Amino acid sequence: MRKSTVVPAILTVAAVMLTAACGGSADPATTGAGSPERPAAASNEAQAPKAGRLSVWQSEELGPVVTDGAGFTLYRFDQDTANPPTSTCAGDCAATWPPVLVDDAQAGPGLDSALIGSVKRADGSLQLTLAGWPLYRYVQDTAPRQTRGHGIGGTWFASAPDGKKAEAPAPGATEPTKTPSKEPAAPKALPALSTVDDARHGTIVRDGKGRTLYRFTKDTAWPMKSNCQGDCLKVWKPAKLVDKNDIKGIDPKLLIPYTRPDGTQQLTLDCWPLYWYTGDKQPGDTTGHGVNDTWFTVRPDGKLAK
Repeated sequence: MRKSTVVPAILTVAAVMLTAACGGSADPATTGAGSPERPAAASNEAQAPKAGRLSVWQSEELGPVVTDGAGFTLYRFDQDTANPPTSTCAGDCAATWPPVLVDDAQAGPGLDSALIGSVKRADGSLQLTLAGWPLYRYVQDTAPRQTRGHGIGGTWFASAPDGKKAEAPAPGATEPTKTPSKEPAAPKALPALSTVDDARHGTIVRDGKGRTLYRFTKDTAWPMKSNCQGDCLKVWKPAKLVDKNDIKGIDPKLLIPYTRPDGTQQLTLDCWPLYWYTGDKQPGDTTGHGVNDTWFTVRPDGKLAK
């Protein structure tokens, strides 16, 4: 085993109205004794999974994908480097993407043992590498052979057996030709902002593309402030302002624009900034709910759906 070192019609609100609307008491879910606390990053890294016997499975969507000894998909991060092997994911990042420890790593069928190595992390632990790339799990993969982390932020990708990004297989030359059929009617457009009844979370808010909207418990409603900055914005995208005449199931008086530090405007609900999650692959997905115990779906009154 080789080792290496280390807005259509924007809502307008007078300043005095904004003060009154956002001056209410803070959400109990984000303050005081009832506030959810994320475990310290050091604790997350201390409990990092071990590599075990690596294997390869054939994903219909991504082709050959590498898994650890427990069958969970392993990912690589574009902001890392393979030569020299370097991991740039620590702290909050490592809470979402736990580094896989090399420990008892073995190459199973379909893997070249010469490509397996390790890199020393800041805490002294040795992280598994493949062709020099540090490997991680994704906390939202709750069962073996899930690939919910693939493509998140445009920087996280499932690993192929050669250490490169897993890619969809090329279409077969003998793929059967589909019989032309009458084109179905286009689905009815959703309002720019509306509610939907979710089987797990109840009535929650979604945008005009059907994407679930979320709140961040580290934000504040008074003063109205977003604490999602920098790398956070690569994964959690601020919701855009909407036309108050194009909403359904939500009181338009609760919708107030928030001006972010970069000058762009973000939609808020009862003064809480709203976001959509890049990890949700299909309209109606709610995979962002509970991430790091700080991100949650939202009810029509702006409260957390929990």
